[in-house]
Amino acid sequence: MKRNKTHIHWYPGHIAKAERKLKEQLSLVDAVIEVVDARLPESSMYDNITGLLKDKPRLILLNKSDLTDKNELKKWISSLEEKYNAPIFLSDAKNSKDLNKIVKKAVELSEPRIQAIMKKGLLRRPARVMVVGMPNVGKSSIINKLTRSSKTKTGAKAGVTRQQQWVRINPQLDLLDTPGIIPMRQDDQNAALKLAFVNGVSENAYSNEPVAQDLLDMLDEKYSSVIRAYYGIEEGELTLDNIALKRNWIISGGSPDVTRTAAYVLRDFREGKIGKFILDDFEG
Repeated sequence: MKRNKTHIHWYPGHIAKAERKLKEQLSLVDAVIEVVDARLPESSMYDNITGLLKDKPRLILLNKSDLTDKNELKKWISSLEEKYNAPIFLSDAKNSKDLNKIVKKAVELSEPRIQAIMKKGLLRRPARVMVVGMPNVGKSSIINKLTRSSKTKTGAKAGVTRQQQWVRINPQLDLLDTPGIIPMRQDDQNAALKLAFVNGVSENAYSNEPVAQDLLDMLDEKYSSVIRAYYGIEEGELTLDNIALKRNWIISGGSPDVTRTAAYVLRDFREGKIGKFILDDFEG
């Protein structure tokens, strides 16, 4: 039976303030690095960033790429490069080999603005680059890798980086780490739901059980053989109830423990245990 999808209430007040602050801070930087969750190359991208940036150069970093379907990701990279005319880089929790390339490109993108201020008689200064992205896409973790320290506050909670702060990467580059930005409109509930799947929305904005079931429905539609093999349900409906019964997770009274099951389904997906996926539909 077709269910109505879960409604996500997903725009905390401090993020609204962060967007206003972002507009103010843009005048201070030479270029922007937008960090995007590679599992959601479209849904986790701030839809008004191009309008905010105007002519400011931009680098797009697809983070958590180790959790994606690599063949599908290649298609997205080509599409994003063409659509936004911006360099695309990959990053993940295990691989840091491209970080030096990212630093070099950020400095390169900033050079025209630095040359312009030097022509006015000012001394050369480090490139100033702003890191933006939605909550929990990995902005602070990227900066911590670059600085090889933990100067910024990181964690697995959406919106953990509350205050903007400068981080010195090297003598040529300063990064401004900003709180994640969520689009102000709430009309795209499909994107909001996908952000909940990847832990990009505050846990206060939804309940685990319906969101986990929506995730199962989406994975069953896009990657049916993978998700069904993982949970051992080859036939019948792929539901929290059936997964709980399969694993013998029963509460008093003999009912399936859907609360426990929902938590495990979301954790399994977020940690890449089920498989490697991209949830946005590629339309070419």
